[in-house]
Amino acid sequence: MSDAAAPLPHGISVVVPVYNSEATLGDLIARLRPVLEQLGRPYEAVLVNDGSRDKSWTAIERLCEQNPWVHGIDLMRNQGQENALLCGIRAAIYDTSATIDDDLQNPPEEIPRLLAKLDEGFDVVYGTPEKEQHGLFRDAASIITKLVMQEAMGATNARQVTAFKVFRTQLRDAFSQYRSPHVSIDVLLTWGTQRFGALTVKHEPRQVGRSNFTLRKLVNHAINMLTGFSVVPLQLASLLGLLFALFGFAALAYVLLDYFIRGDKVPGFPFLASLVAMFSGAQMFALGIIGEYLARVHLRSMERQPYTVRRSIGANRSGDQQNAGAERKADLP
Repeated sequence: MSDAAAPLPHGISVVVPVYNSEATLGDLIARLRPVLEQLGRPYEAVLVNDGSRDKSWTAIERLCEQNPWVHGIDLMRNQGQENALLCGIRAAIYDTSATIDDDLQNPPEEIPRLLAKLDEGFDVVYGTPEKEQHGLFRDAASIITKLVMQEAMGATNARQVTAFKVFRTQLRDAFSQYRSPHVSIDVLLTWGTQRFGALTVKHEPRQVGRSNFTLRKLVNHAINMLTGFSVVPLQLASLLGLLFALFGFAALAYVLLDYFIRGDKVPGFPFLASLVAMFSGAQMFALGIIGEYLARVHLRSMERQPYTVRRSIGANRSGDQQNAGAERKADLP
C-alpha cells in the first residue's frame, strides 16, 4: 500500500466555528454564496456548532436544507474555538481551506484576495486587519498567541496571525495524529510548512451580540499557548534558578567577607527572611511551571480527544468519519 494520500479534489472548504451565533449565520451564508460562486471552483461551508446555548444548531439545520453546499457538525459539548476548527478542517473535502469567524467581522468578500495571494507560492495566507475591532480580552489573547508563535514562524509572520486565513488542506496531514484537547491551529500549521504570507484586509465592527472571549477563556488561552506549544516557561524557570543560585553565592560571599573583614556576623533576621522568601518563591514558581507541563503529559496519557461529534448533516458529511477511518487504516500492518 502506498504511503501517499489520495489528492483532494480541487475546490475550497470554508470552515466556520459556531458559538451562540444564530443571529448572524444566515447573513454569513448569504454573503458567502456569491463570493464562492465567482471563484469558478467547487465549494462548501462547514459549520461546526461548538455546544451553542442558543438555537444555532437549528439555524444550521435550516441552512443545510436550503443550501446543499452547507454542511453542519454538532459537537457534544463546548470545546473551544480552536478545537471546533480542528474538527472542521479534518472534515473538509477540498484541497483549499479557509477559516472565518461567525460574527461577520471578517468580510467573506476578502476570500478571493487571500486565495490569489496563496497562489503566489504560499501554503498559508492570513488576512491581517487594517484595524482590529476586538475588545481588550481578545486583543490580549492575540498578543500572547503571536509571542508564542514567533519562534516557529519568525517575528514578522507571527505578528500577522489571525483567525481569518486560507491554507492548503493537505497541511492537516502534519497533525493528523494530534489527540491533545489543547489545540492551536496556527501552531499546528507550522508543523507542516514555513511558507506563510499575509494580506491586509478589512475588519468590520461586530453587528450583533458581544464577544464570547471572557477573562477565564483568556487565562486558559494564555496557559495553553505558553505551556502547550512552547518551552519558554521551562527555559524561564531554568534561567530564574540560575539567577537565584548566583544571587545565593553572592549573598554567601558577602556574609563570609563581612565576617573575615569586620570579624562580625551579618546582622539580622530581616536579611535571612528576605533570602528565604525569595528562594522559596522562585522554587514554587519553577515547581508550578513543571507541574503544568506534567499535567499536560498526564492528559495526553489519558488520550482525551479534542472533540466529540454528536451528529453531522448535509451532503457528503462523511468527511470527518472518512478521515478518522483513514487514520485507523494507516495504523494497520
